Amino acid sequence: MAVPTTRTPASKPVVAMVGGGQLARMTHQAAIALGQTLRVLATAPDEAAAQVSPDVVIGSHTDLEDLRRVAAGADALTFDHEHVPTELLDKLVAEGVNVQPPPQALVHAQDKLVMRRRLEALGARVPRFTGIGTLDELDDFARRIGGPVVVKAVRGGYDGRGVRMARDPSHAREIATDFLADGVPVMAEEQVNLRRELSALVARSPFGQGAAWPVVETVQADGICVQVIAPAPELPEDLAAEGQALALRLAAELGVVGVLAVELFETTDGDLLVNELAMRPHNSGHWTMDGARTSQFEQHLRAVLDYPLGDTDAIAPVTVMANVLGAPQQPAMALDERLHHLFARMPDARVHLYGKQERPGRKVGHINFVGSDPANLAGLRERAQRAAHWLSHGEWTDGWDPHG
Repeated sequence: MAVPTTRTPASKPVVAMVGGGQLARMTHQAAIALGQTLRVLATAPDEAAAQVSPDVVIGSHTDLEDLRRVAAGADALTFDHEHVPTELLDKLVAEGVNVQPPPQALVHAQDKLVMRRRLEALGARVPRFTGIGTLDELDDFARRIGGPVVVKAVRGGYDGRGVRMARDPSHAREIATDFLADGVPVMAEEQVNLRRELSALVARSPFGQGAAWPVVETVQADGICVQVIAPAPELPEDLAAEGQALALRLAAELGVVGVLAVELFETTDGDLLVNELAMRPHNSGHWTMDGARTSQFEQHLRAVLDYPLGDTDAIAPVTVMANVLGAPQQPAMALDERLHHLFARMPDARVHLYGKQERPGRKVGHINFVGSDPANLAGLRERAQRAAHWLSHGEWTDGWDPHG
């Protein structure tokens, strides 16, 4: 049975994180600076975080005994992903494990239908939605909203997976049929007329302290975030404050401990609708590693250990983050050599690589560019996009020859 231990004055805090991906890897980096140990539950020794953490448990997030092993003696158990079955977390809590965020909060990031219903009950604006048990219910919903719909798997989707945009009611039926035939619970919601997507990132401690970073714009391609702009350009101050206040309120109402990302739609009418929740460090917060006084990874550790939270102010007028995604065909040039040439051309690039094998579309790293002049945002974004493409493909989009 996994039970917390009492630390001696000489012992270091231990935070256990379920999942060995890049979020755990970057949380480990923050733990080093704080004099802490991050213990990682990874599926294999070559996972991103398992490569660097000194304390690794190999196992599965769906196995109770593996969860007990990683939690044993830890001051807190937290998450690199939200896919741990709720019933297993409930057992850990009953055994005395300090699970943060608690299972009753985490379920709102695990189950889209539970999340939608709770947010609606809390008065948060969301797209019109319904649970789908039969195709007739889907048809009724499509007629009721009188417009295109999105069909979603209720659990398990991320980075566009499990989310399908229907062209018309017939296409929506095809999508739902495929999901239901696989035994996947389904929901439908209206397609929103968007101006853009935003993210309000906050943190909350068990004590109830909250902290909010500037609201950012997220740029998507094929359902995957490719760029983040912090703060969101040309976002009215009142709307930015509304997004931060909403995220802080939801963190408190849902009982979140740690980092909470509230992904938002900014509609063409200037309203904010909640799209998704993530209760962990989030891709939309990677810019904080170089552009904010406290990174989301340090803040998450502070929060789950109930430390006072850090200053979330931006340290520069604008920061652009670009994800490095695996190219359709891996370049012949080694990644380290690509990095060498990137630094030769762009010495201000702040590169964060995850130690992952390159595969098409896979997030293998990100690059931050910190800018001093918001008026030059377009140029900063272009440089970030060009740098990310170079690291992914080994070719410069402007034809620059690194050997010329």
